Amino acid sequence: MTLNTRPGETHPLGATVYPDGVNFCIFSKHATRIELLLFDEPNAPEPSETIRLEPKINRTHYYWHIFVVGLKAEQVYAYRVHGPYDPKNGHRFDPSKVLLDPYGKDIVGASIYNRDAARRPGDNCTQALRNVVIDNSTYDWEGDQPLRTAYSQTIIYEMHVGGFTRNPNSGIAPEKRGTFAGVIEKIPYLKNLGITAVELLPVHYFDPEDAPPGRLNYWGYSTINFFTPHRNYSCDQSPLGPINEFRDMVKALHKAGIE
Repeated sequence: MTLNTRPGETHPLGATVYPDGVNFCIFSKHATRIELLLFDEPNAPEPSETIRLEPKINRTHYYWHIFVVGLKAEQVYAYRVHGPYDPKNGHRFDPSKVLLDPYGKDIVGASIYNRDAARRPGDNCTQALRNVVIDNSTYDWEGDQPLRTAYSQTIIYEMHVGGFTRNPNSGIAPEKRGTFAGVIEKIPYLKNLGITAVELLPVHYFDPEDAPPGRLNYWGYSTINFFTPHRNYSCDQSPLGPINEFRDMVKALHKAGIE
């Protein structure tokens, strides 16, 4: 399949959906070449299309960008990035590795992901995480606004989303335990405590395998992607599920007067 492309724009970073296609933009000061990989499905072993970004056409200062005509939301994508390999000077470019978009809004491929394959030499495409193009314009915030409660009136509850409702004594249905949806159901409990603000421990996508042998990463401090809600914290596992469920939680907390 031959895809029509345009040079693209430098803003915003990440993948942005437009009526006639998707704009991709990624920042790299020292990259010499970048390839955009497009996959037909989340666990596809190889990309169906590889689009090479040309420095003279698709680079502005340190921003690499391209617009792919006809692409839509839920397109699976990733990158390969070429550049110097010079660890002494902080450069570890390796085009054999499939890379995520730092500004991606969703991640798929957890069922095929292999942490060791990402770390050892050689191509890891068949075992790599990938991003999904998300259309942020479809969500209805219903006029939600920050509450801006005075600090003198703020009572903070520090919360681990995965642990807050995980125990059966939470009274939450099993499928909602340890999720953003579970937090919504416990809002009356938070109100009864007099809580005015919830401070969340890491909720962005992290690698559960990033832990000593025989253990799992519970706290989530080794972030993989700051703009992607952790999928295991979502009851809804559809492509837009985690980000929409997170938004639902924020909106519900705000409606209850909790920041």
